[in-house]
Amino acid sequence: MSATEHAPTPSEYIGHHLGHLANSHEQQTALVDMSYINYDTIIWSVFCGLAAILLMYLASRKATSGVPGRFQCAVEMVVEMVNDQAKSIVHGNVSFIAPMALTIFVWVSLMNAMDFLPVDLFSVWLFPLLGLDPEMHHRVVPTADLNGTLGISVGVFALMMYYSIKIKGAGGFLKELCTAPFGPMMFPANIALNVVEYAAKTFSLGMRLFGNMFAGELLFLLIALLGAYSHFGGVGQIIAGSVWAIFHILIVFLQAFIFMMLTLVYMGQSHEAH
Repeated sequence: MSATEHAPTPSEYIGHHLGHLANSHEQQTALVDMSYINYDTIIWSVFCGLAAILLMYLASRKATSGVPGRFQCAVEMVVEMVNDQAKSIVHGNVSFIAPMALTIFVWVSLMNAMDFLPVDLFSVWLFPLLGLDPEMHHRVVPTADLNGTLGISVGVFALMMYYSIKIKGAGGFLKELCTAPFGPMMFPANIALNVVEYAAKTFSLGMRLFGNMFAGELLFLLIALLGAYSHFGGVGQIIAGSVWAIFHILIVFLQAFIFMMLTLVYMGQSHEAH
């Protein structure tokens, strides 16, 4: 950086790293605006999804009936864990639900794990190497974008509605919607309460994951600023970054596990009548 260049302030540095590679250079002002598309969230979500498919494909190809290797053993432990949780929560056929829960766990884990990449990997190292604008906004953690987590939760909501109608029938679903929990005479209140419940499940599922991953990403950015804006310098940055990264490993997989478990709980509720 030359002497004439302006060094970013901490707020500018964080603001730059929290910006999205979107189809519009203007900041979104409305709470809901379907005209905005965050390309980075889509790209890295698809990338992690393909990586999850490849990972499970390699595990199935290398599976042996003899003594399993470390990779096969780890995958088998995850598969058995998810399958056991699905059978204990969902009282019905889990031939589709268990693989769906496994997909969610692996996919969300990989998306969360993108937070382990160095904060300035793209803007400082990769973009200049590829001839791209280093000032270009870009975020690599799809689950730190509310659009990404709500997108997954909306998919879970669609499956929840599908199984509610499939298991109970259209008539049974409407009857439950109008009569539970206060009885048929209170059907307006029942409908309002059930609609609020469905909305709360959907939004809380996505916002819980987003909140935890966004907070983790923000803390990584604050730690990255230690080297330039504090007396700790690079030593403090390395120590604080290493400690938080070790702790963040637990958060990454714990949040994926919680998201998977809540999905199974919602699927189980779709199989049961009030």
